[in-house]
Amino acid sequence: MELTERFEDTIARDQRIEPRDWMPDAYRATMIRQIAQHAHSEIIGMQPEGNWITRAPSLRRKAILLAKVQDEAGHGMYLYSAAETLGADRTELTGKLISGRQKYSSIFNYPTLTFADVGVIGWLVDGAAICNQVPLCRSSYGPYARAMIRICKEESFHQRQGYELLLTMMRGTDAQRRMVQDATDRWWWPSLMMFGPPDGESPNTAQSMAWKIKRHTNDELRQRFVDMTVPQADALGVRLPDPDLRWNDRRGHYDFGAVDWSELKRVIGGAGPCNAQRVEHRRAAHEDGAWVREAALAYAAKHTEGAESAEPAAPREVA
Repeated sequence: MELTERFEDTIARDQRIEPRDWMPDAYRATMIRQIAQHAHSEIIGMQPEGNWITRAPSLRRKAILLAKVQDEAGHGMYLYSAAETLGADRTELTGKLISGRQKYSSIFNYPTLTFADVGVIGWLVDGAAICNQVPLCRSSYGPYARAMIRICKEESFHQRQGYELLLTMMRGTDAQRRMVQDATDRWWWPSLMMFGPPDGESPNTAQSMAWKIKRHTNDELRQRFVDMTVPQADALGVRLPDPDLRWNDRRGHYDFGAVDWSELKRVIGGAGPCNAQRVEHRRAAHEDGAWVREAALAYAAKHTEGAESAEPAAPREVA
């Protein structure tokens, strides 16, 4: 069986492609692009909520937020490691991020104006991420799929934490309830954009579906998210900012209004509210951390040399 046929047969039998398996160059490039963008999103995604760590209203909320931001850093590290199994270089990927040659999720280019944003990010943004990422646990590339299992478990916990924060605020003062509604109004439409452009305008969906990298189209995942979220909003007591949102008995799904795709293109193109700030902050952190990386490499080299010099000499032959 030829290499291409073996690859296609593995995909057809719903089995995993592993790092040592032969794969088409296009498949490898697609996986590196997707995993790198996902890793970048986790790292950049630390910033919007990280801004509130020092301003959290209680020690409990501060500890929760610290743990969540730490989780996001870990997710980025898992994913960079998965990209390295495809031959990608982590330093090169970081360079592409901070130079604007690789993208991250558009959702992280919006500001967190109040502490209610922290809860709404947990509820809507992490909720959308769960819809997107749970099917990736069955992605055709093994290291990516396995990394997603742990990531999805932690994202699910983040979503529950965000929702619990909002429930607490909705039981509070009128000002707190207005704060939650305002944050919901601002994050709802960007959350719908997280699933990417509509299927007819998505350049990568068809091939990713054929290779079983993705299991559902952008529009299918977006619909699933809306159907999941409307009952949660009702229980929370907030109004989703869409006058066209209503249940459709014939379809068995909620209908919702048209997404402003020009907004998504504008943000992806670098003109979002916080694009420049997010990338500059990541660039500064990378440059400020150079001495740590250099020290770690020097320490590793020193101990490698020490281990080699401590090896016992080979026994001499006895005449």
